[in-house]
Amino acid sequence: MPLARTEATFVSPIVESRRWLKGMTFSDDQPLLNLSQAAPADAPPEGLRRAMAEALLHETSSHLYGPVLGNDDLRAALAEQMSTHYQAPVKAEEIAITSGCNQAFAATIACLCGEGDEVILPTPWYFNHKMWLDMQGVTALPLPVGVGMLPEVARAEALITERTRAIALVTPNNPCGVEYPADLLEAFFDLAKRRGLTLIVDETYRDFDSRTGAPHHLFQRDDWQGTLVHLYSFSKAYRLTGHRVGAIAAGVGKLFEMEKFLDTVTICPAQVGQIGATWGIANLVQWLAGERAEILDRRAAIEEGFAPLAAKGWKLLGVGAYFAYVEHPFAESSMEVAQKMLKEICVLMLPGTMFTPEGAPEGQRQFRVAFANVDRAGIAEMIRRLATFEG
Repeated sequence: MPLARTEATFVSPIVESRRWLKGMTFSDDQPLLNLSQAAPADAPPEGLRRAMAEALLHETSSHLYGPVLGNDDLRAALAEQMSTHYQAPVKAEEIAITSGCNQAFAATIACLCGEGDEVILPTPWYFNHKMWLDMQGVTALPLPVGVGMLPEVARAEALITERTRAIALVTPNNPCGVEYPADLLEAFFDLAKRRGLTLIVDETYRDFDSRTGAPHHLFQRDDWQGTLVHLYSFSKAYRLTGHRVGAIAAGVGKLFEMEKFLDTVTICPAQVGQIGATWGIANLVQWLAGERAEILDRRAAIEEGFAPLAAKGWKLLGVGAYFAYVEHPFAESSMEVAQKMLKEICVLMLPGTMFTPEGAPEGQRQFRVAFANVDRAGIAEMIRRLATFEG
């Protein structure tokens, strides 16, 4: 008997790493430094929580089904915000709200792919993208990144077959942190258009991009709706991870097809999360700017403080948004090193084997460092501990 799709899919790295922690205790002298997950641990700002609470108490609609593609006010607010951010018109009818950005990706694949079709994923990849393709019977075509941890257009084109349906990019990248240059995204858009593919661009971390102004010009293309599907998450921007609010920007025809998937899976996005996201867009511009400044300061702390690790043979391969991506100097695989670090210096990082195809040699040498919940002092402590670790 063939395996069920879930049985044939690897366990989520976040779930797996949480299992490593079961039964472990940590001292006050050396508490756990958890660098495994890229999610804010603090509650949303009080004003946003109050808006959600008031809605629960006084708005009957907050308890009821809503439109499958999301509430009209949130779709309109996000379209306006995106039009300003990308300096190009985005219409409310080109926006769908989803139950988190993972569902946005799932709906996109359901719209684009059939059994045995293919999607190109740069590696290291975001593990949930690979997991969803596996569970849908869609083949992931690994595209190893090149210089600067950036994917290369020519190498992507060489992978395309008659079954290839899409190229999926994440910028700022998870797990590598790097920000994809605008001209690189333009080149991938041109490749996708020329070969009749869809370019999926996941910008979950766009609010923490170090660049000012539009990070790319894809929405300025008159024909973007025919080639581009854009994904976004409110989870990181407004600390709404538990409320699961994501978004898709796409052509109306694609959203019509995605609506079938969304209606079947969740019927509609949760009302309270949508209310919070709508309030956040209207009221948290300056607050979010402060959050971005803090994340950029943490990025700078890693870059400025990395010298002691470099002296020990570590390499900083990429850094940005919530992540740094590093290469370790030890003979053992990253999976073995990860579990030794947890036991000996109480540092939890995800090994590169969780972001690369099975057997890929680069994964044996690499780690993702998620610093969403580690401030400048915590980053200094991380560097100190790693510099003392002998493998």
